[in-house]
Amino acid sequence: MEKEDQRNFLLAMVAMIAFVFLYQTFVMEPAQKRYQAQQAIVAAQEQTATVDTAAAEAAGPKPLPEALAASPRVPIDAASLDGSLRLAGARLDDLQLKKYFLTVDDEEEIRLLRPEETEFGYFTTYYWADGNTLVAGRNSAWTQVGEGTLTATTPVTLRLETEGVTIDRIVSVDENYLFTFTDTVTNTSGAAKTLRPIGSIEREGDWQSFLKATDPASAASSGLAHMGLMGVTEETLRLQKYKPLMASKKAKGEAADGVFPSTKGGWWGLTDMYWMSALVPDQATPFAASVNRASLARGGPLEVRTEGADVSLAPGASVTVQNRIFAGAKKFEVLRDYENNQDIPMMIDAIDWGWAYFLTKPFFYILHWLHGHVGSFGWAILAFTVLIKLPLVPLYNASFKSMAKLKKLQEPMKEINERFASDPQRKQQEIMKLYKQEGANPIGGCLPILVTIPIFYALYKTLYVTLDMRHEPFWYMKDLSAPDPTAIGNLFGLLPWAAADIKAVPIIGVIIGIGILPLLYGGTMAVLQSLSPPPPDKMQARIIMAMPLVFMFVFGGFAAGLVLYWVWSNVLTFIQQYTIMRLNGAETEVGKFVSGLLGRRKAPAE
Repeated sequence: MEKEDQRNFLLAMVAMIAFVFLYQTFVMEPAQKRYQAQQAIVAAQEQTATVDTAAAEAAGPKPLPEALAASPRVPIDAASLDGSLRLAGARLDDLQLKKYFLTVDDEEEIRLLRPEETEFGYFTTYYWADGNTLVAGRNSAWTQVGEGTLTATTPVTLRLETEGVTIDRIVSVDENYLFTFTDTVTNTSGAAKTLRPIGSIEREGDWQSFLKATDPASAASSGLAHMGLMGVTEETLRLQKYKPLMASKKAKGEAADGVFPSTKGGWWGLTDMYWMSALVPDQATPFAASVNRASLARGGPLEVRTEGADVSLAPGASVTVQNRIFAGAKKFEVLRDYENNQDIPMMIDAIDWGWAYFLTKPFFYILHWLHGHVGSFGWAILAFTVLIKLPLVPLYNASFKSMAKLKKLQEPMKEINERFASDPQRKQQEIMKLYKQEGANPIGGCLPILVTIPIFYALYKTLYVTLDMRHEPFWYMKDLSAPDPTAIGNLFGLLPWAAADIKAVPIIGVIIGIGILPLLYGGTMAVLQSLSPPPPDKMQARIIMAMPLVFMFVFGGFAAGLVLYWVWSNVLTFIQQYTIMRLNGAETEVGKFVSGLLGRRKAPAE
């Protein structure tokens, strides 16, 4: 090797060694320290949680009034929320939704958050960590500065004084469901400190039992909407249902260390069907979102958390950091306002639009707009049905014309079936020849079904997961999101027996528990079915004839708003199909029935 090559080789080796040393010193070691600090905080929180949980389990769950009276509190009385904030830990753990009630008939508000000491503890707050130590932890002794109630116009100030750190926290709440924690952190020690905020939401107990006890309607429909972890990091919606979450299974996009980093804002929380609690860290700085899987592994509570960016404080210096918490109903216009005016990304997607979001979102926007203009969600559904059918008129017209032609061919086809009963191949050839002569398409009538099925599914999803239909009255119904409240067994509401109780009667309850709307659905489906030519196979014909009866019982347990849509859709389809078939000269069973009635009425006059 030449001297110049030797020199270049040595320089390259020195450069590589220097690069590795610098990378280790300034990149890897700080990252390792941050990770160790995070793990130390996790361990400290888990140790505290273990002690608290063990003590709570030993004492057993407390009644709600007793748990609320066990520690000093700041009352909350806002436009949409009421409850209290626990000073120990500065927790939001007592929160009710003023505008939403358990049932239509009572005034018991939906309780979203509840103290840790109760059977289903559910609470949230922001902590502060100094390296490996929690300076503001689960049970830190905050005090209220002054007096007063937290309202939308009167925030409250809390203070926490610890060794070397003082935190002044201003807690405010808006007209809806967004709390803001504005923390001014002061380094009162003689040495520099590096602090960071940690958001936490904890939920105790089995989530299905929680729902059954706190919101039975959501529990009954829990399979229809996403329920579990929900959040946005790096402009991506993250979802994980309670079952895999409680089994401590990692979610898609989760890093090896169990963290979802985000540099573009976002939020992180737990959702039920209609209600959600979510941490909304400072959107201008990076944060990391995670699930406390170690707690789940040891049988502890479910905890989701966010960890904000480090804040460096010189002795005597202060910094102000603002973090927020959403705790409330997933009302569309509220979420839209937070997304558009509060710069919380993808907040509208807290509503579970499902995989068919390209249909469910537009459907909801139209229903929401109609609701605002006609004043009733029931009328909005009826108007929406008309709007949905208008673009499909040409498709349905072509289908119904095909059905009309097939209807006219019933007699010739019957003759072909009889003539060639012993020669199936020849029979099929003659039938196809007949179709070709008359320009009939036997599968033409199936085309609308291909469009109707995704529309039905999307509307089904939309009506169930959005709040607009919940407890909305229409006609004789108090709640469009619940099954029809009438039944044959209570003479369609004339007798004081609940339809749900009648349906619970063994065997016969299935029959006498059917209400007005399911009966209308079965009737309109049967009438609509009579317009179509029956299949040549007798067994198939019997099965098709039984379908209205089967679907009548199936739809008996569906939300009344959905059945209302389907009944009205059947009525509109019948009018359209009957008109087209009459214009094409096809005779229908309904036409024969009407002609028979008119003939009997005219007979005496003759």
